[in-house]
Amino acid sequence: MKTRIISIILISILIISSIAFADAETHQIVVSLGKDLTQEQRKQMLDQFGVDESVKIIEVTNEEEREYLGEYIDEKIIGTRAISCVYVEKLPEGEGISVESNNITWVTNDMYRNALVTAGVKDAKIKVSSPFPVSGTAALTGILKAFEDLTGKEITEIEKKVASEEIAKTAKLGNEIGREKAEDLISSIKIYIINNNIKSKRSIKEVTEEIAEELGIELTEEQIDEIVSLMKRISKLDLDIDEIKEQLKDLSGKIDEVLEQNIEIRSFLERILDAIVGFFNRLFG
Repeated sequence: MKTRIISIILISILIISSIAFADAETHQIVVSLGKDLTQEQRKQMLDQFGVDESVKIIEVTNEEEREYLGEYIDEKIIGTRAISCVYVEKLPEGEGISVESNNITWVTNDMYRNALVTAGVKDAKIKVSSPFPVSGTAALTGILKAFEDLTGKEITEIEKKVASEEIAKTAKLGNEIGREKAEDLISSIKIYIINNNIKSKRSIKEVTEEIAEELGIELTEEQIDEIVSLMKRISKLDLDIDEIKEQLKDLSGKIDEVLEQNIEIRSFLERILDAIVGFFNRLFG
């Protein structure tokens, strides 16, 4: 009789443990759907992500897109509907961030990744998709909401806004100078100012100009001002270079190259003296 009771208890424990484990596994994935999808499109997105209605599902509205991106993105790009969707799976510590996308026309995978690192997202497998080609602006908000839901950790409003600004300005610059160049430039400047704890607008501008020249990119004054404004906000966040390298593992070599650069940050007085010397050199040949 005792043996039978013990067996029943052990079986009960195993069943409860299995249910708890399955529940924990289920909540390692959250899907964010654009609020304006039709029922058919919702099913299409869930099928594409390889999940069903039993998974944790949240929604993103067009109003939320506008809250974080409206200041930086043209009205036509944001549109009036939230369509893009995301699958976010929490990975074990140290796995880093991966992003793959489908039917996203305005934002690249690395733009998402770089912005997510800025927002403090860690160790996540992310899929971004839409039933038809869209800009992908709703997806960033969806990823941040899903990551908060998965981890129980709040991403601050400042982090959300700076990450949104980064993705918007990188994508906009990409339309003007080319996507790869824009990604490389913004990422390199960010890495350099974080590593060297550069916070003043003047110094950030010098770094921007120096790195742009190094990459063979010509920027207008307006573009430089936009980058400096973004980097000034990024410099105030608590970002760590080693953490960034861990999250962007495939870019660690490129990050090391940036860290090896030695950009001369001249003082205000040195800049004035250089200008005076340059003036007299031009005057007297």
